[in-house]
Amino acid sequence: MAEWKECTIGDLCNSVSDTYRGKDEKVVLINTSDVLEGKVLNHKVVENKKLKGQFKKTFKKSDILYSEIRPINKRFAFVDFDETSNYIASTKLMVLRHKDNVLPEFLFVLLKSNYVIAELQHLAETRSGTFPQITFSSELAPMKVNLPNKETQKKIVSVLSCIEQKMSTNELINNNLEQQAQALYQELFVKNASSEWKIGTISDLGTVIGGSTPSKSKPEYYTERGIAWITPKDLSVNKSKFVARGENDITELGLKNSSASIMQRGTVLFSSRAPIGYIAIAAGEVTTNQGFKSVVPNPEIGTPFIYHFLKANLPIIEGMASGSTFKEVSGSTMKIVPALIPDEETLAKFNEFCTPLFEQQRVLEEQNRALSSMRDSLLPKLMSGDIDVSKVDI
Repeated sequence: MAEWKECTIGDLCNSVSDTYRGKDEKVVLINTSDVLEGKVLNHKVVENKKLKGQFKKTFKKSDILYSEIRPINKRFAFVDFDETSNYIASTKLMVLRHKDNVLPEFLFVLLKSNYVIAELQHLAETRSGTFPQITFSSELAPMKVNLPNKETQKKIVSVLSCIEQKMSTNELINNNLEQQAQALYQELFVKNASSEWKIGTISDLGTVIGGSTPSKSKPEYYTERGIAWITPKDLSVNKSKFVARGENDITELGLKNSSASIMQRGTVLFSSRAPIGYIAIAAGEVTTNQGFKSVVPNPEIGTPFIYHFLKANLPIIEGMASGSTFKEVSGSTMKIVPALIPDEETLAKFNEFCTPLFEQQRVLEEQNRALSSMRDSLLPKLMSGDIDVSKVDI
């Protein structure tokens, strides 16, 4: 640690606002919603002439895109692709460019660390305004951090990269498995749907169950480790296909004094408002708040079919929502969503294919949660010198 120096994030990078002046008719716009936990998820092509000036910040390889809004949502990304000539960032994304004293990858390690995110979220929440946000000059730049020499920076990045590469590999495998299941669903139940299948509703496929929120004024209704209780907010943060619990659990007393119901493993959770359409599978027994209309599959139907049915028919379900303040799918509406009822043989074929596939996805998601926890616990030890990174063999 003797070679480490205390500095500020402003000593390590600048926030750049270079305006795009190209003549391309179409450009690629990156919004805050397009970046998450290190990656650029979407590349949205838009007409250049329709964009206002504040949406025309350019960026280049090794820059960091970092959202000004709600740091805890982890809307940031490292630009690791070469072609950025007609790429632009929206107004609420800071474009951070490293200085010569720091490796860009190490700067990103700092900026996505739990310590920095928690501190930025705290600072954002203390500011006045409609929602928590930060600025580079007021919150980010003054933050103090410790900076090692570049050789140590490189070693720390290498250690963490090994973990993240394994996580990325798991994600690629899961995405491939998901595409296989979706392709078979389309083949069996859309392209080759039988005219002899009867038309029914979701109620013919499973039991629709709503949720409830125990009184927030009763602290004895909530606990850190009790009965799993899921909210749409939990699924906005946790993008996994399988979910075991949310931010808060409820107690037996909270369950008893609300209309929440315990739902079995394999239940397909469907958020019915704010927003409509988060879909996940219960990895164990869970309850939810009233923002869900979940489906407990009938035994002969199975979880895989319900899961892919809801994904495929999301536009139809959204179209059936009602409400003046915000759209919501009521329990009575959810129960009458139209559905083709396939024959048992076709369903069995689909379930036989998907069941081991779903299990593999669940296991890989668990691995990634463990790897993420290991990475997050390892980082402060590397940064504090508790682990001598010079002795780590990569």
